Amino acid sequence: MSILKERTGAVLVLGSGIAGIQASLDLAGSGYLVYLVEQSPVIGGNMPLLDKTFPTNDCSMCIFSPKLVECARHRSIKILTCTELQELRGEPGRFEAVLLKRALFIDPEKCTGCGDCAEVCPQELDDAFNLGITRKAVFRHYAQAFPNAYVIDRGHCLQCGQCSRVCQAGAIDFSRQDETLEIEVGSVIVSSGFEVFDPSSLSYYGYGRFPDVLTSFEFERLLNASGPWEGRLLRPSNLQEPASIAWVQCVGSRNIRIDRGYCSSVCCMSALKEALTARARGPLNMRTDIFFVDLRTYGKGFEKYRVQAEEQGIRLIRSRIYAVTEKEGGDGLLIRYADEAGNIFTEEYDLVVLSVGLQPSRGFLETVEKLGLSLNRYGFCEPIELTGVATNRQAIFVAGASSAPKDIPGSVIQASAAAGEAARYLAGSEGTRVPPVVELPPEQDLTGSEPRVGVLVCRCGSNIASVIDVPKLAEKAGKLPGVVYAGEHIHACSQEGQNKLKQVIREHRLNRVVVAACSPRTHRGLFQETIRQAGFNRHLFEMANIRDQCSWVHMQDPDRANAKAFDLVRAAVARAVRLKPVETFFSEVIPRALVVGGGAAGMTSALSLADRGYQVSLLEKTGRLGGLASGMVQGFRGEDVQEFLSRLIKATAEHPKIEVLTGAEIKNVEGSAGNFTTTLGDGRKIRHGVVIIATGGAEYRPVEYLYGQDSRVLTLLELEKALAGREPAVAGAKTVVLIQCVGSREPERMYCSRVCCTKSVRLALRIKDQAPGTNVYVLFRDLRTYGFYEDLYQEARSRGVVFIRYETDAKPLVEATGERLKVTVTDHILRRPLEIQADIVGLAAATVAPEENLKLAHLFKVSLNEDGFFHEVHVKLSPVDFSTKGVFMAGLAHGPKNLEECIVQAKAAAARAATILSRTHLESQGSVAVVQREKCAACLALGKTTAAIGRLQGDEHGISQVFIAIDYRRIAPEGATQAILDDAVDNVLASLADGSGERISYPGQRRVKVIEENTAHGIPVDDLVWEKILGL
Repeated sequence: MSILKERTGAVLVLGSGIAGIQASLDLAGSGYLVYLVEQSPVIGGNMPLLDKTFPTNDCSMCIFSPKLVECARHRSIKILTCTELQELRGEPGRFEAVLLKRALFIDPEKCTGCGDCAEVCPQELDDAFNLGITRKAVFRHYAQAFPNAYVIDRGHCLQCGQCSRVCQAGAIDFSRQDETLEIEVGSVIVSSGFEVFDPSSLSYYGYGRFPDVLTSFEFERLLNASGPWEGRLLRPSNLQEPASIAWVQCVGSRNIRIDRGYCSSVCCMSALKEALTARARGPLNMRTDIFFVDLRTYGKGFEKYRVQAEEQGIRLIRSRIYAVTEKEGGDGLLIRYADEAGNIFTEEYDLVVLSVGLQPSRGFLETVEKLGLSLNRYGFCEPIELTGVATNRQAIFVAGASSAPKDIPGSVIQASAAAGEAARYLAGSEGTRVPPVVELPPEQDLTGSEPRVGVLVCRCGSNIASVIDVPKLAEKAGKLPGVVYAGEHIHACSQEGQNKLKQVIREHRLNRVVVAACSPRTHRGLFQETIRQAGFNRHLFEMANIRDQCSWVHMQDPDRANAKAFDLVRAAVARAVRLKPVETFFSEVIPRALVVGGGAAGMTSALSLADRGYQVSLLEKTGRLGGLASGMVQGFRGEDVQEFLSRLIKATAEHPKIEVLTGAEIKNVEGSAGNFTTTLGDGRKIRHGVVIIATGGAEYRPVEYLYGQDSRVLTLLELEKALAGREPAVAGAKTVVLIQCVGSREPERMYCSRVCCTKSVRLALRIKDQAPGTNVYVLFRDLRTYGFYEDLYQEARSRGVVFIRYETDAKPLVEATGERLKVTVTDHILRRPLEIQADIVGLAAATVAPEENLKLAHLFKVSLNEDGFFHEVHVKLSPVDFSTKGVFMAGLAHGPKNLEECIVQAKAAAARAATILSRTHLESQGSVAVVQREKCAACLALGKTTAAIGRLQGDEHGISQVFIAIDYRRIAPEGATQAILDDAVDNVLASLADGSGERISYPGQRRVKVIEENTAHGIPVDDLVWEKILGL
C-alpha cells in the first residue's frame, strides 16, 4: 500500500474532444486532479463541427454545450489550451510532463467577447472551419466555444496594433511569450481525436475542382446554425437551393490502393443523418441519393434509422463510382457509376457530398512518438487485446478516435473506461491533489418576497430562430404576470450564456428563472447549477422546450409553432410564480457496489471497482460465472477467449473485496443512489450505493433453415465449438455455407446484431486454416466488418472465401437432400438461383435480450427499449447511465456488441459508478410527489414504479367506487396469493384515506376481479389485475 500512496493523484489528458472531456469529468468526479491539454485555442474537438447527431437527430452543440460548461466549471480540471506535450519523464505513477504553452495575445480571462478587435482587423483569411468564407486574423472559433474569447492567428497577424487600441478591457498584449510548464501526474490518457481524409488526392471525385463537391464535414458546417449561411441549405457555386444531392460513401476508407483499407465506421450513419436533415431543410421533393457498397448501420437503433430514411424517400444505390464530373455549361454535376450487375449509369445532381474517412491527426502522431506508444499499420493506437484502453506503456491509456474510428457513444464509453483504468492504477491517491471546495453563496431568503421572474429565450442559432419569432416571444413573455425581465440569447447553454444569466439575475434581482430553449432532459441541471451559483435555490427554475416541441415538429407551420411556444412559456411562467424553495439534505453513500450478472462484463466491472478499494457483491443467477463468453473460443483479433475467461474468473473469485453469489435472484429493491437495499430470494439483504446491470444476452434459437431438424445446421457459437473440438462432421466438411442475419434485421427484431458478420468472416478464415481446400460461402445482406475488422474481410476474399449477397424477398433456402444440404440462393450479380451442395450450414443467429431484463427493469425502476435491451438516459453522451441515478449498465444488457466492446463498457460503467462511490455523502432534494385525486384518471403511468395504486370515484353524495391497479410482478415476483392481494388492497385503501391513515370502508362492499388487456408498460396481461370495489 505504501507504493500506491506515493503515486500522484493527478492525470494528464491529451486532447479535449468529447473523449478527453468525458475522461476529465469522470476523473475529476472521482477525486483526481486533471490537466486537460489542448493544442488549439478552444476545447471541444470535432463535435462542434457537426449539425446533428444520429440516431436521435439531436443538435450537436445543444447536447455538447452542457459538457463544455461543466468541464470549464469543475474545480479539479485545469484546462490548458494552445499547449502541447514536449516530453514525458519519470516512471508510471510519478510522471513528469513537460508542456509548451504558446502565448495567447488575448487574455481569455479579460476578453468580454465584444468583437471590437475583429471589426478593425485589416487581415482577412479563408475560414477552413466554415467552407472557406473569410474571417479576420482576430476571430472566435464558434459562438459556444470555450474559452469564449477571441484569439489571434499568430501565423497571419500583421501586428499592426489596431485591435489592442480598441480593446477597452485591456485584454490584448503582444509582448506575451511562450512558457514551459512542468507538472507531476500519475497517469496519462491520450484522446487526441482524428482528422478527416483529404479527397483532393482522388481526382476522379472532382473535389477541389468543382465548388459543389463537398466533404461530409463541410456539408455539416453548411447545415449548421452557426455555419456560413446560418443553417440555410445553399449551393456554394451560386447560393441557390439544391434540388438534388448525392452522397458518395467510402471516400478514403476501404481503399487498399491508398493504404486506407479500414472502415471508418461512422460514415454510413452520417450520410443517412445528413440526407434526412437536408430533406427537412431543403425544398419539397428534393432528391437525396446515397451511393454505397455495404450500408453499415450496425449500432443500437441504427437499423431502425435506416428504415426511417428509406420511408422518407432517401434512395440507397448499391454501386461503384467511376467519376464525378461537371455538367456541360457548369450548372450541375454528373456521377458515373456501375450497379452490382456492372450496368453503367450517369445521373445529375446539384450537390455531391463525399463521405470522407477518419484518420489519425498529425498532432496525435507527434504525441505518440514522444510517448513511445505502438501504432497499428494505419497509425492508430490500437489497445492491447481484451483491455479496451491499455497501451504498450504502463499507466498510459487511449480513448476515442485515437484508438480507432468510432462514433460519439463509442468514444464516450472508451473515455470513461480509460478514466476508470487510470483511477484504478492510482488507487489510494484520490483526493490528494484536488483544490479546496469553493463555497457557494448563501441562498436568498425569499420569505415575504414577491415573485420576480426572468425569462431567457434561446435562439439556438437557427434551430429555434428559423421558425420561432424569438424577439416577439420575448416581448410577449415580458408582459406576463410576475415577469420583470425577458430577453433573448443566441446560445443560452454556452459559457457566455451562463454568464449572461448570472448578470441578469443580479441586475434585475430575480428570484425565479424560466429558460425557453431545448430539452430539460439534457439542460435542466446546467441552468440549475448556474442559478445556484447566482445565489438562489436551484429549484426556482422552469424550462419550456420550444425547440423539440415547437420549432422542430412544426417547422412547416410557423404560426402554430409560435402560438404553441408562447403557450409553453406562459405555462412555465405560471409554474415558476408558484415555485417554492426545496430543502437540500445529504444522505450517506454506502461504499459497496451491486453487480448483477456474472459474465465477462459483470466480472470486469466488479474487478475494476474492487481494485479501487470498493466492496462488491456480484450476483449470478446460474451456478457458475462466465456467461455467454463460456461458449466462445476465439476473439475477433485471434484472442484465446477461454484462457482470458479463466483468468477473469480466478481473479474475481479470489479477490478479497468481491463477494460472489451464484444461484442468486433479486426479490426486491428499495432506496436510491448512494443507499440501496436489495433483498435476495433467500431473504438476505444487501446494502449498496450503486448498481451495475450486466445481465448479458443470449443467442437466438433459429426456427428457420432446418435448425433443430438437421444436426448439420448449427449456430455460429456451435460451429465455433465444433471447429475447436475437431468434430468429425465439421472437420471433414468439403463445403461450408454461413448465412447472415438469421433473426436480425427482421420486423420482429429490427436491429443489427453487430458481431455476426465479423464472426462469420473469422470462422471462415479458421476453416481455411484447418482445411485450406474447403469451399466456404458467406451469404449476406450487407457485410458489416466495421473498423479494422475490414482487414479480415479482405483477407477472407483473398483466400477464396466466396461472398454472395441476397435480398430479403429472396432469402436462401436450405433443404436436406440425403448426404448433403442443398442451399439455394439468388446471386445478386447473375440474378439467377445458385445451388450449393453443403456439408455444414452455419447460422449467424441474432443476439437477443434475456427475459429477466423485464423483471429487473421493474425492480430498479429503469426502462427497456422495444427490443428488450436496457435503455440509456442519452444514447450519445450517457451511454452507460440510466435515468435512475446510481444505476448503470454494461455489456450485452445494453445491446449487441463483441467481447472487447463489452469489456470496455464494463470498465466505463465501473468508472461512472465510482463517481458516486468516491463520495461520502450525496446531495438530495426533498421533492415529494402528490397525487391530486380529483384529477387522477388512473392511467397507470405510475405502474412502472409503484406496486399498487388506487383511484377514488364519486360525487357529492360520497365515494361510489375505488379502482386499484396491482402489478403482481412487483408485489410478488414468485407468484401472488390471495393473501398478498388482500394486503396490497388494504395498503392502498389506507393510503387513500384523507390523512387519517385508516382503511376506507364502504357499506355492503364486494370485490370483482377483472383482467384487463393492458400492456402499455410491458407488463404481461396476466400480471396486471384491476380490483374494482363497488360501494352499494
